[in-house]
Amino acid sequence: MVTKRSLLKLYLLGIVTLGIYFIYWLVMVKRELNSLGANIPTCWLLIIPIANIYWLYKFAEGFVKVLKPGESAVLYFLLFWLVSIIMPAIVQSELNKLAERGG
Repeated sequence: MVTKRSLLKLYLLGIVTLGIYFIYWLVMVKRELNSLGANIPTCWLLIIPIANIYWLYKFAEGFVKVLKPGESAVLYFLLFWLVSIIMPAIVQSELNKLAERGG
């Protein structure tokens, strides 16, 4: 089941909690993507240097597999890594579209 979330609320909570909500959001989205067929490893890798880069790649790979089939996982990984502030907007927008379709 995909949860529709407000982008404004996502960013406001992320700012107010000094980024902690973004980590919570990543955990929730990872669970949703995995339930839809992605294979994203445990979020504990987020707190381990270097392993967090691997985790982000696997997240991008899962995002592409579930929501953007046929597109490049490497492109999304680089986008998420280099311009990380827009990553939640991209991912949540796609999840919201899926939720509206009933996915």
